[in-house]
Amino acid sequence: MQAIAFEHLQRVVYPRSPAGKSTTSWDEDISHTESLGAIRATKPRTGAADITRSFTALSRVVRESGLLNRTRWFYLGLVTVLTLALGGAITGFILLGDSWFQLLMAGALGLIFTQFAFLAHEASHRQVLESGPANDRIGRAIAAGLVGISYSWWMTKHTRHHANPNKVGKDPDIDFDTISFIEADAEKQRGLMALITRKQGYLFFPLLTLEGVNLHYRSISTLFERGPVKGRWIELSLIAARFAVYFGAIFWVLPLGMAFAFIGVQLAVFGVYMGASFAPNHKGMPIIPADAKLDFFSKQVLTSRNVSGGVWASALLGGLNYQVEHHLFPNMPRPHLAKAREIVREYCATLDVPYTETTLVQSYGIVIRYLNRVGLSARDPFDCPMVNQFRRV
Repeated sequence: MQAIAFEHLQRVVYPRSPAGKSTTSWDEDISHTESLGAIRATKPRTGAADITRSFTALSRVVRESGLLNRTRWFYLGLVTVLTLALGGAITGFILLGDSWFQLLMAGALGLIFTQFAFLAHEASHRQVLESGPANDRIGRAIAAGLVGISYSWWMTKHTRHHANPNKVGKDPDIDFDTISFIEADAEKQRGLMALITRKQGYLFFPLLTLEGVNLHYRSISTLFERGPVKGRWIELSLIAARFAVYFGAIFWVLPLGMAFAFIGVQLAVFGVYMGASFAPNHKGMPIIPADAKLDFFSKQVLTSRNVSGGVWASALLGGLNYQVEHHLFPNMPRPHLAKAREIVREYCATLDVPYTETTLVQSYGIVIRYLNRVGLSARDPFDCPMVNQFRRV
């Protein structure tokens, strides 16, 4: 499937002929198609303008099917469940007191904070409420006040990702940050960093235990940078209050060593859960060159991977398992993504566009192999330049 995606990517990156006309065409123009049945009846074509016109038809089908309507009861129920879970974890923390069983509570908090992060992510995409400002208020309160991450930092970073997924120089999610996602970054690594890079696929999940600390650090440091930051002081106040209550309670109830262990476990679980939820979405999918031109539909579908598993995968990954549909319709509420998947799969089959979906375990295997393959571009830290010079003589 990945090889097919790369082949299709090569066909559509520069889909126009020198004369400026589409390289292929359909006999029928479906820009005003009223139903999915009409989409199925059309002939496949791969020109950018053709795909754009047909995507307009797909968007209309999705909209008229009510899949973009808000689902307030679902999100009200989700908030209720997560709040009860958080209350249960806090209650367990208080009742356990000075006990190493507190590490179970720490792990539970790591899971709960990640689930709240999923909810903040959905609010940032306007999936929860109709009003943009209302979604922002909810998202900022959850991200900064509960999870301890800057909402503004996340919005800026994630908006850039959605605009250009897996595009070199445009998508911040493939920028170098301990892990090299493209060969050019791997080639630059030296010394210890090169040693890590060459085995980065195997080290990926162990390194995710530090991702929780990294997320907090990078988001908070952004709030102290010069330049305009929307909601800077609100977020700093919320994050400060959150950590004051969090650390205060931990160090008040637990002995010093146990307190640090509690924090370490919570951050490790949070980092692994966050990284393991977002990694299957795009890692190991085609990388778009910096100078490539690609239509919206192809760009989003060819670089995204779904995870099978239905409702259980959706609950575990916060809807991120429907990554193709999420990228095509970012403001679609989570409960509607499964229905949209059926429509989009049919549409992709009609256009002969590869639609990628694997199990969660398979996706991790793909990610690990991809990162190891990229990591081989790093120079072997044990190579001696002088010895290599004599070898070539």
